[in-house]
Amino acid sequence: MPDAVLFDLDGTLADTAPDLASALNRLREERGANPLPLEQLRPHVSAGARGLIGVGLGIKPGDDDYIHLQQRFLSIYQEALCVGTRLFDGMAEHLDELDANGIPWGIVTNKSQRFAIPLTEALGLRHRSTCIVCGDSATRPKPHPHPMHLAGAVLGVASSRCVYVGDDERDVIAGRVAGMRTVIAAWGYLGDGKPPSEWGADAIAATPQEIFGLRD
Repeated sequence: MPDAVLFDLDGTLADTAPDLASALNRLREERGANPLPLEQLRPHVSAGARGLIGVGLGIKPGDDDYIHLQQRFLSIYQEALCVGTRLFDGMAEHLDELDANGIPWGIVTNKSQRFAIPLTEALGLRHRSTCIVCGDSATRPKPHPHPMHLAGAVLGVASSRCVYVGDDERDVIAGRVAGMRTVIAAWGYLGDGKPPSEWGADAIAATPQEIFGLRD
C-alpha cells in the first residue's frame, strides 16, 4: 500500500469540461462564431486555455491575438468556474475509502491558484485534501517533476511511496521522473495525442473504483 495518493484535478478528480467549454463558447460568441459541442472540446480540456483556444479559435501561443484571448477566456471562466463542474462518478466514494484507510491524499494540478483554490472549495475538497499544489505553486508546472516533489514534501512522504493519478501524458511523465507510481484515469480527457497505453504508466484505471485495487 502507498503512503499517499495524489490526483490531477481537471479530468481526474473533477469533470470541469462543462464550465471550461462554456467559457470558450462565450469567447467564440463575442467573436461572432457559433458554439461548439462539448464533446468536441472535451479532449482538449487538460491542455487548458492553450488547448481550448487552439481548437476553438485556431489561435496558438505566439500568435498576435493569443495573449488577449487567453486573458479574456480566463476572465470569463473565473466568473463561473463551478456551475456544471462535478466530481466524476465514483470519485467521492474513492476519497472516502482513502480517508477510511488513513491514506492521505492531495492534488497536483497545473491550474493556477486563482482558479484551483475556489474550485476545490466549491467541490468540498479544499479542506479534505492534505495538499493542493497548483501550477503557480511550483517553480515549473508538470511535466516537470517539481510539483510532485513539492507535494511529497508537504505530505512528508517519499516520492517512491506515492501514487499519482492523472489523465494526461504529462501527468505520467512528471510522476515517473519524480519516482512515483503512476495510474492513468481512463475516464478523463486523455487529449488527442498518442494512446494512453503508450504513455508508460504503471496502470490504467477504467473507473475511480479501480484505483484502490491497482495500488497493491
